[in-house]
Amino acid sequence: MITAVDSNVLLDVFGAVPIFGPTSANSLRAAIQVGRIVACDVVWAEVAGSFKSKKAAQRAFELASVEFSPLSLEAAHEAGISWKSYREQGGTRTRVIADFLIGAHALCQADRLLSRDRGFYRSYFKRLAILDPSPT
Repeated sequence: MITAVDSNVLLDVFGAVPIFGPTSANSLRAAIQVGRIVACDVVWAEVAGSFKSKKAAQRAFELASVEFSPLSLEAAHEAGISWKSYREQGGTRTRVIADFLIGAHALCQADRLLSRDRGFYRSYFKRLAILDPSPT
């Protein structure tokens, strides 16, 4: 089982966010128990920017057992199709292409996505299994 992880979950864990940190960490640990955890290049870039150095970012990803998984051509194409659909349906630029790249990566290169942003991903990636670590 391959679980792609979204930036918001990693930022919850790495930043020890009081509201979401514990449940995101628990969900990440549970996903590790059943397989691999991957982060696409977009997630990696969004999260790495919150660290003081490249070395610190790499160490955090290693400690969390998160592997780097760059977007495939198939995922990039899927993201483009979804982005176009979103814009044709009147979608504004409040959603940037990065969100579509993350969703398409999970759809094409993983079995599911660990993310708190379930509404968006469920709307544009209907075949994608979503794990939501948000507290109930």
